[in-house]
Amino acid sequence: MKVSAEQQIHIEQLKVSARVGVPRAERARRQRLVLNITLWPARDLRDIQDTIARTVDYSALCQEARQFLSRQSPKLLETLANDLASHLLRKFRIRKISIEIRKFVLKNAAYAAVIVTRRASLD
Repeated sequence: MKVSAEQQIHIEQLKVSARVGVPRAERARRQRLVLNITLWPARDLRDIQDTIARTVDYSALCQEARQFLSRQSPKLLETLANDLASHLLRKFRIRKISIEIRKFVLKNAAYAAVIVTRRASLD
């Protein structure tokens, strides 16, 4: 019998800072963002043999996300989320990734967020 499985790795509320916003004044300084990242590793988790090299090192992924965001300064949160998802798909052995980025700039709301889901190309 063939067993099909889909496994995910999830990172909840990764705190980062980045420059993002439509007004120039908003992009002038870094602001607090919170990321929720769900990724689908390229390798089945049943095959990792308790070896970090055979899975996605989520500590390294978090560090890479922070470094990538520190070099960006887009106007739109949508652009930031899309670019980060594309970058992480290229950098790590991931089949699919979903990233939520929360921004805390609205006075009467807890946050505004953008969620993007991207798949690795089959090339």
